[in-house]
Amino acid sequence: MTSAKAQRELAAQQSLLDELKAAAERLGLQVREERLLREVGYRVRSGGCRLRQSELIFLERGLPVSAQIEVLVDELAGRPLDDIYLSPAARALVDRVATRELPRDGGREAHGG
Repeated sequence: MTSAKAQRELAAQQSLLDELKAAAERLGLQVREERLLREVGYRVRSGGCRLRQSELIFLERGLPVSAQIEVLVDELAGRPLDDIYLSPAARALVDRVATRELPRDGGREAHGG
């Protein structure tokens, strides 16, 4: 891959990451890029969590942009995005993950039915 082509690809990925962060924030999610410290006995990773009344998405600062995109897509996939504009590329990523996560039994198993 040429240097110019690699730079264009990185710029496109960064733009997609920024768009997904903005979409998450429009949904009321706080996106934080942090250096997630690891200690003996537990493993910390990027993803969503709830802190009191706030929903947060932590992104490991050291992750490649493509991995940060995956984390955000996974977090956004199950959320109502109909009223949020996403570019066709971002929408396709989120829809692909959301479709993959649909329960095959129509949701009956999770409700004991």
